[in-house]
Amino acid sequence: MKLRILILSLLICCTLNLSAQSDTLRLAFSVRGTVVDATNGVAIESALVTVPGTNYSTVTNADGKFTIKSGEPFSSVQVSVLGYKTSVCEASPDKPVRIRLKPESYALEGATIISGDAYDLVCAAIRRIPDNYSSKPELLECFYRETVRKRTRYTYISEAVARMYKTGYGDGIYGDRTALEKSRVLLSQKPSDTLSVKVQGGPAQAVFLDVVKNPEVLFGPETLNQYIFEMGQPTYIDGRLQFVINFKPGPQITDVALYSGTLYIDSENLFFTRIEMSLDVSDKGKAIRRIVVRKPLSLRLAPKEMSIVVNYSYDGRLARISYFRSVFRFNCDWKKKLFATSYSAINELVVTDIRPQAIPIARSEQFRTSDILSDKASEFVDPDFWKDYNIIEPSESLEHAVDRLRKGR
Repeated sequence: MKLRILILSLLICCTLNLSAQSDTLRLAFSVRGTVVDATNGVAIESALVTVPGTNYSTVTNADGKFTIKSGEPFSSVQVSVLGYKTSVCEASPDKPVRIRLKPESYALEGATIISGDAYDLVCAAIRRIPDNYSSKPELLECFYRETVRKRTRYTYISEAVARMYKTGYGDGIYGDRTALEKSRVLLSQKPSDTLSVKVQGGPAQAVFLDVVKNPEVLFGPETLNQYIFEMGQPTYIDGRLQFVINFKPGPQITDVALYSGTLYIDSENLFFTRIEMSLDVSDKGKAIRRIVVRKPLSLRLAPKEMSIVVNYSYDGRLARISYFRSVFRFNCDWKKKLFATSYSAINELVVTDIRPQAIPIARSEQFRTSDILSDKASEFVDPDFWKDYNIIEPSESLEHAVDRLRKGR
């Protein structure tokens, strides 16, 4: 499964969408805050924020800000992120909290073994997937956002609250589905924005790029043998020691672009905690075939970056997907132009809750891998629509982008 990018020669105008709101999703209690590095005050992006004892969660934005909501009153939040000590802090709806995370420092116990064959360790973690991840279906509530920038200016912002139905991790991905609860999209109508970059699949990307559950991405028997694995320096995530394994393409020649990256494997239970992958874009032809669905013949495209991060949270018994992010950066120009224009497409999904009943998503509701989020949106009329959901708090730059796009209508 590839990240599907659609490049069109003409900008498609879309409006905002609202469908009937479900009372079961209304979250009346919320806390706002900012997460920073305790040593220098720098904002920490993509930190996982949860309400202890519940399934409610969100992540911090580029400015370290978050809003976490719950159906019941709560007095504390837990924050965790790679490289920092997990922190539980008091929280109140009356006053924003500022959470200072301390960088993680650790001393390995004498009995901890960090040597050995990295490939064998990865294979052992793969064998443990049925034990470490849910064997029963689950219905997850998610927030999804995709943005496109032309140079430094946003030209496209699309968001959705979605459901993700996942079968047991031993059953493959083909029974997994996503469906929209709500969505909204804003597109630039500036005359100079004659190129539209859109992402096929929307929130369904996280289904097919759930690397642990979909062996076709990395962990299939044939795919795995195309890579070289090496042990890295161990670290902590959420207070748990992690084996760190770096991987890169092997010397054999393949017809498709391969990834390089890092795997984080829990040292105690051998579950995958985090997976970072970057596609090799040195061969432009291979990279384009893996990423781009369609483009005009007269458009020249040069991929610069295609990276993916998938996080898995652990509830003390099982691990499950909690966060997905992909970044696609590229230059493109028409053949008659002298200079290329840089574009970037960033897509994020965070699991914000687990529904108590794993009700399958009907095929008629399914958001398919060929669907484009903006094409499924229509008129948005309720300015309070998003207040009852856990979403990724917009960063200041994104808020300004939304304002500019709205003013351009």
